[in-house]
Amino acid sequence: MTKRLSPYRLGATLYMPATRSDIAKSVLNNEIEGLRSIVICLEDAVSEADLPMAIDNLKQVLSALSSARTAGHGAEWPLVFIRPRHTQMGQYLTETVDLSPIDGLVLPKFTLASLPEWWAIMKDTHLCMMPTLETEDVFDVIQMQKLAATLVGHPCHERIIALRIGGNDLMNVISLRRPRNLTLYDSPMGYVIKMLVAVFGSRDFALTSPVCEHIDDHSVIERELALDMAHGLVGKTAIHPNQIAKIERALMVTPTDHADALRILNSSQAVFKSQGAMCEPATHRRWAARVLEQAQIYGIAQDTVPEGVRLVTLTNQN
Repeated sequence: MTKRLSPYRLGATLYMPATRSDIAKSVLNNEIEGLRSIVICLEDAVSEADLPMAIDNLKQVLSALSSARTAGHGAEWPLVFIRPRHTQMGQYLTETVDLSPIDGLVLPKFTLASLPEWWAIMKDTHLCMMPTLETEDVFDVIQMQKLAATLVGHPCHERIIALRIGGNDLMNVISLRRPRNLTLYDSPMGYVIKMLVAVFGSRDFALTSPVCEHIDDHSVIERELALDMAHGLVGKTAIHPNQIAKIERALMVTPTDHADALRILNSSQAVFKSQGAMCEPATHRRWAARVLEQAQIYGIAQDTVPEGVRLVTLTNQN
């Protein structure tokens, strides 16, 4: 069984249409600064007419990556995932294409009903899984509880790095688009994210945040990232390289949180005061362990502006 990768290794996950000609070069040469993971997309980002060309291009990308790995390269690359269009395409890829140089699949429109088919496709591979929650039943807390309970006891559990929240697809279900000057949390997605964190986070599943499609309005993504962190989300989908640095900065741990986490994990006291707040190891221990894992990957921020804005200066980054 493939061991689950840390979800904190995802960072800003950049989606790239499989039609792009520069994918292999971007990965092989680490051309996108700060990029920790990419998804080569064969779903929404590719039109039906362009699918044959996209699949041919994907095969060339995989061949280039495979040759580089054979030559001993790859340790410094971002994680690489493929998002197939549907289960039939997923089966085609796993049966006919060399997927050895990639880390996993992003599973579109994932539901309890599609789980057996996806697992039949993936169980005999090395691939990790990132199911995407983006269908109508995501709005139904009962259906999400059933899905979460099933995944906990399923053999796929250790393959799941994180569950991806498909914000645009979910907004489409209710005939909405995110407002230009508001965060997703100011829309019905605020309820959805809170509910998914409660249902899946309580079962120790990591969740990633939806994309912010307003590429040029940096104030919206900064406010949204602060709320992503407050909800415990472990990464965020990116659609443009200029979003990566902002997501990376948001994922850094504040000195206050880092100091509290260390004290909580090392203290023999039941309750103590630290930096103006109560710390209770019995109830804060899981949070503290998570903070230290996050800090190990993203480093500790230097607070130069109010914490809620999360505009911080890099002091340490792996």
